[in-house]
Amino acid sequence: MSKYRKHLPQTNGTLFLTDGGLETTLVFHDGMDLPCFASFVLMKDEAGRARLRRYYEQYIELALAEGRGMILEAPTWRASADWGERLGYSRAALAEANRAAVALIAEIRDRRETPAVPIVVSGCVGPRGDGYDPGQVMSAEAAEAYHAEQIGSFAEGEADMIGAMTMTNLPEAIGIARAAGKAGLPVAVSFTVETDGRLPTGQTLGEAIETVDRETGRAPAYYMINCAHPTHFAGTLAEGGAWMDRLRGLRANASRRSHAELDSSADLDDGDPVELGGEYRELLRRFRNVTVVGGCCGTDHRHVEAISRACRGAA
Repeated sequence: MSKYRKHLPQTNGTLFLTDGGLETTLVFHDGMDLPCFASFVLMKDEAGRARLRRYYEQYIELALAEGRGMILEAPTWRASADWGERLGYSRAALAEANRAAVALIAEIRDRRETPAVPIVVSGCVGPRGDGYDPGQVMSAEAAEAYHAEQIGSFAEGEADMIGAMTMTNLPEAIGIARAAGKAGLPVAVSFTVETDGRLPTGQTLGEAIETVDRETGRAPAYYMINCAHPTHFAGTLAEGGAWMDRLRGLRANASRRSHAELDSSADLDDGDPVELGGEYRELLRRFRNVTVVGGCCGTDHRHVEAISRACRGAA
């Protein structure tokens, strides 16, 4: 059974951590070959599951040392129907992989959670297409139908919530929010933004949040930004607006590079963890509603540790 599905502890105002860039850690630090950048394929054998446990355990140790709550995303960003088909998974096998991935996080939670460090199990939903380029945009109705299958697998298990990561366009975000609502799961919608602070489809962050809220009856529990460096969106946040009350989380890239530059790069730009932590601190001092912090592409436990330390007293 899920533990926090009815009330997410990260909405109480205390600072929660997330993990960092799972796939970039596995590819660039561990030298692993992840077909289609899909980490869920590691669930197929015990060696892969053991590697995932080690990855998550690093963040649990950090959370325990810092006395912070932790949100752990299941390794399921690529575990939706189109990607599963490319990787040779039947619908049944894909559903089982999704359930097993959530069960892995829940098993870690059962072993390591303490009253002072709650651990939230999140079923990670990625875009149907690319996390940088929206490509052919679906209708909201098509997006709801597409993502409902994966979200349904999470709802059957111990997921506390859905983390909709690297959302590049509004119809897909709307469809996921509707599907999560029908499945009885709270959802955090996290938008990818470009170097100008806008979605890849051109909308401002404020427009995106206001539109999804309007079209879904404020279905998301909260919103986040991910897969961009703080310098790419700090100006957007400074513009302010009522929509800022709905923005609760940041999962920034370590690199200042654009998405096009990252896509064509053969190396990992992991930036400066201490500098990144300082940038988070300044954002949290200015925007008190942000209480969920972690990393995205190029970040690992070093970056999240630096962020947590820098943000002591800021949130």
